[in-house]
Amino acid sequence: MRQFEDQEGRRWTARLGERPGNDYKGRYFLVMEPDDGAPASLVDVRWNSRKAADRALGTMSLVELRRRLRSATGRAGSATPAD
Repeated sequence: MRQFEDQEGRRWTARLGERPGNDYKGRYFLVMEPDDGAPASLVDVRWNSRKAADRALGTMSLVELRRRLRSATGRAGSATPAD
């Protein structure tokens, strides 16, 4: 889990979601959750293992987190700030 702020100072948490079932291929995915609203999932950003997902999330830069956030909120139909 990573906490960060978007361009407008709103706080977000980037965390992992997990798809249930026996198929482990792409089981873990990225979820962006604001402190004060509904989360947005990026189900096309996937990992096969929790270890790989944790490592990837832990090494994402602030720029990458904000880029993923724009993608997630754009897909959810929300307005997002531009860089």
